[in-house]
Amino acid sequence: MGCTSTTRELAQRLSGNEEILLLWNCQDGHVELSVRDLETGLGFELEVAPDSALDAFRHPYAYAASLGSHDG
Repeated sequence: MGCTSTTRELAQRLSGNEEILLLWNCQDGHVELSVRDLETGLGFELEVAPDSALDAFRHPYAYAASLGSHDG
């Protein structure tokens, strides 16, 4: 069974002016977190480990900060 669309939205929520999306690429299995300020259009995207996807979705800034705290 093939994918009809490369990317699927797994979850979406609004927090103030920010839209947080959790996306899954059904062709390569990658999970991505997208955070956008709806007023300014500024934001960021991060690849997320599947086992951390819900934590990243619930706490996107803490998750992003934790990526910078690892050695290497």
